[in-house]
Amino acid sequence: MTENSSPLDVLAFGRLGVDIYPLQSGVGLEEVQTFGKFLGGSAANVSVAAARHGRRAALISAVGDDPFGRYLRAELGRLGVDARYVRTDDTYKTPITFCEIFPPDDFPLYFYREPKAPDLNVGPGDLDLDAVRATRILWFTATGLSQEPSRAAHHAALQARAAGHTVFDLDYRPMFWADPAEATVQITRALEHATVAVGNREECEVAVGETDPDRAADALLDRGVELAIVKQGPKGVLAKTRDESVVVPPHWVDVVNGLGAGDAFGGALCHGLLAGWDLERLLRFANVAGAIVASRLECSTAMPTEAEVAAILETGVSR
Repeated sequence: MTENSSPLDVLAFGRLGVDIYPLQSGVGLEEVQTFGKFLGGSAANVSVAAARHGRRAALISAVGDDPFGRYLRAELGRLGVDARYVRTDDTYKTPITFCEIFPPDDFPLYFYREPKAPDLNVGPGDLDLDAVRATRILWFTATGLSQEPSRAAHHAALQARAAGHTVFDLDYRPMFWADPAEATVQITRALEHATVAVGNREECEVAVGETDPDRAADALLDRGVELAIVKQGPKGVLAKTRDESVVVPPHWVDVVNGLGAGDAFGGALCHGLLAGWDLERLLRFANVAGAIVASRLECSTAMPTEAEVAAILETGVSR
């Protein structure tokens, strides 16, 4: 961070890659004829979602020295995200991810991140710790804890934080871990530095050994977070602090592709936290933002603006 720059609103740390999505749904990849190319990766999508809500957002990550890496840098800028903390890795190629689309609830992912993704090769020396300290929200995911040197970089970032929100997206993906028990160990260690934790019931089970939403939220609070959010799919979202518990129902849409909904929820969550909204308003807004993206094919380029979400909250009708 330069001396004259103001702090970022959101600094996300984690996955960045190219999403290759089929333009035909209901068929396997072997039958797909055409594809679309989009910016992807959970942390990258969250930064884009926050930028769409008017927040100053940046991303800590890495890409390969290849055409896909150049595409991602350009796309981050086009979508309003500061890419100054995205380094170029001379060893590993930019990862790509394919998916299949079987609405309403089956969207298999195929990650091509071997032998290693550049975002997992970001080390402590690659960080601008002044920017990490100053940002109003630091967002990170469990994936970044799965390998070194990314794990050490994440802990360096977490230890640098002394103020603001530090949001832990539990985002457990078994294909990135050799052993679920190791994921639990690393997640437990990182929870000590988080002020907010958000995840679905399966991710909560890995993190704290609980799938019941109330017990999972309580366990996360016991680990030291100030706000625990448990996403329950068709049963809505539960959020708990030490003084308050709120459950909001889902916003129903015709699902086209559910893969980006959680990241849209995350970017909206950041926006609401920064705005100081009460818990119910925050969850309702984030729920609708996620639903909007689930009703669209792509993820990053589908992120809604605050005005789009507000219009649905006012009318109850998706556009």
